[in-house]
Amino acid sequence: MLALVEHDTEAWSSTEPTPVSPDDLLARVADGDQAAFSDLYDALSGRVLGLVTRLLKDRAQSEEVAQEVFLEVWQQATRFDRARGTAASWVLTMAHRRAVDRVRASQASHDRDTKIGIRDLESGFDQVSESVEIRIEHERVSRALGKLTEFQRQAVQLAYYGGYSHSEMAERLGVPIGTVKTRLRDGMIRLRDEMGVTS
Repeated sequence: MLALVEHDTEAWSSTEPTPVSPDDLLARVADGDQAAFSDLYDALSGRVLGLVTRLLKDRAQSEEVAQEVFLEVWQQATRFDRARGTAASWVLTMAHRRAVDRVRASQASHDRDTKIGIRDLESGFDQVSESVEIRIEHERVSRALGKLTEFQRQAVQLAYYGGYSHSEMAERLGVPIGTVKTRLRDGMIRLRDEMGVTS
């Protein structure tokens, strides 16, 4: 025959664990409790992400900012003061501040890019002034060439206008390469002096 066994009904009754408030969780996080941080994250991450997303409009940036907020919560949990408000309001204020900072940084970056773009825009090309400048520069070079000796002018013209190498110039002029180099060097020095170019 089966005997009736009495059980302690309190031992068998299932009791739901009492939820821990975000304030208590944050106090435990301040002591380095990682499990409490995980619970705090579960309790507040949806609200944090919602607030940040409303401000940033961009889901990827919002998730990034939300992660930054919870990293800051972990690092700054000891600064939480219950006398000044709830843990939820403290975390949401932090999230709001970070989201606003991100908006400002994004706007500053956009403004900077716009300024650089405007600065880098090519100004209109003025064909007339370009032609005048080229003509004036050509006249200056012609006057300076006129001040060279015949040998210097000949060496400069062959090298720079004719495109001849030193050996080709020596062959064409019937002089040694050393002489060609000397005439060219002296001609260039005198040209530089005549045109007022400083090295």
